[in-house]
Amino acid sequence: MDDQAPIPADDSTANPFTQVPIEIVISVGRARPLVHDLLRLKPQSVLPLDRKVSDPVDLYIGDKLIARGELEELDGDETGQLAVRLTEVADLKAGI
Repeated sequence: MDDQAPIPADDSTANPFTQVPIEIVISVGRARPLVHDLLRLKPQSVLPLDRKVSDPVDLYIGDKLIARGELEELDGDETGQLAVRLTEVADLKAGI
């Protein structure tokens, strides 16, 4: 029998996988131009999206929706950088 105590399931610091970075994709909207219109795009062209500026953005890991939020601009030394303030978070443990 092993002399080590079991690692608690909720102790994220004991699990090495918690240190692996993941990519989160922020979806601000979709466009469905005709191929004809797509081929005519050039610098300064405007491609309308299916959402308004005030609409929430969706956060995905792969194809799984994990949260929704609002776009913000960071202040201070990070002025001009976008960020997302989460307004809804999916129950990620429900599907495990």
